[in-house]
Amino acid sequence: MSIELQLSLARGDFSLDVALSLPGRGVTAIFGPSGCGKTTLLRAIAGLEPDVQGTLQVGDRCWQGPDRFLPTHKRPLGYVFQEPSLFAHLSVQGNLEYGLKRRKGQPEKIALASAIELLGIGHLLQRKPHQLSGGEQQRVAIARALAVSPDILLMDEPLAALDQQRKQEILPYLESLHQTLDIPLLYVSHSRDEVARLADHMVLLSEGRVKATGSINALFTRLDLSLAHEPGTETVINAVVAGHDAHYGLSHLDFAGGRFTVAGKPLPLDQPVRLQVLARDVSLTLEHQGQTSILNIFPATVEALAEAGPAHITVRLLLGNVPLLSRITRKSAEELGLAPGTAVYAQIKSVALMT
Repeated sequence: MSIELQLSLARGDFSLDVALSLPGRGVTAIFGPSGCGKTTLLRAIAGLEPDVQGTLQVGDRCWQGPDRFLPTHKRPLGYVFQEPSLFAHLSVQGNLEYGLKRRKGQPEKIALASAIELLGIGHLLQRKPHQLSGGEQQRVAIARALAVSPDILLMDEPLAALDQQRKQEILPYLESLHQTLDIPLLYVSHSRDEVARLADHMVLLSEGRVKATGSINALFTRLDLSLAHEPGTETVINAVVAGHDAHYGLSHLDFAGGRFTVAGKPLPLDQPVRLQVLARDVSLTLEHQGQTSILNIFPATVEALAEAGPAHITVRLLLGNVPLLSRITRKSAEELGLAPGTAVYAQIKSVALMT
């Protein structure tokens, strides 16, 4: 299943005009600054913008076309807003049962019991919303959205109303959804960290238009996009757990460009993991260095360079076919003679294990 859409909307001095083909599984982040149209696009997909024009095809079903407009209540979707919007007079169990009533013959995609376990809310079923923390309320709201048995799960900045501690509490549950659900999840956010941790695919919006779309790794490392030149610029790399060194407390993680060695608690073998490498933590040399404390050194090829302010250069490297960003001084780039095609060694000083 894929999602094909071409939607437009004019409202005052703002207009939305997007054409997209989105994957039918995994997390697609709709990303961009405030006011770029992220929530408007999500609402249009949900049928909450009656003035929107265009087409929307979800799998083999047309939700909107020249002579068709399914109202929101007939679209098999789950919607999670910034605020949990739970029914205050109902218990958690009652809120979930309300979601079940909206299923209306939809085939069960995830059992409610499984959603309750996945989101860790089994011990909360008899409580009322006012007896829950903000993170607990949002987990209940997600479970209620899943109870509808949706074809798509829409999330509009579900962590925006939470403080940092509550965000860190709920992120592991969102990661579990990412790994478990067999339906597409469209996730609106302006938080780069959330997108890096949760999303597979990204739509970058700017002033109601699609500026770029593609995998997280590809878009984060494109030198023609501002994402590659912001403070804290990073590369996200997918890997799998290949082994452990119990003596030194290290894990070996294989990816398409080689093997990382990182510190941390042992994870199950073959488990997929996601790594974050900050561009400022990648230094470059022309020869492989010995007698160094850096564990992760990879042969790489310079693909492209771009200025990053008056003193720095962002270098896009290829480790095999895996892109990696490095932020070095302009002076260093000149002294190394870096140019597209230059063979170098990427020395990665720090790696964060996000999953």
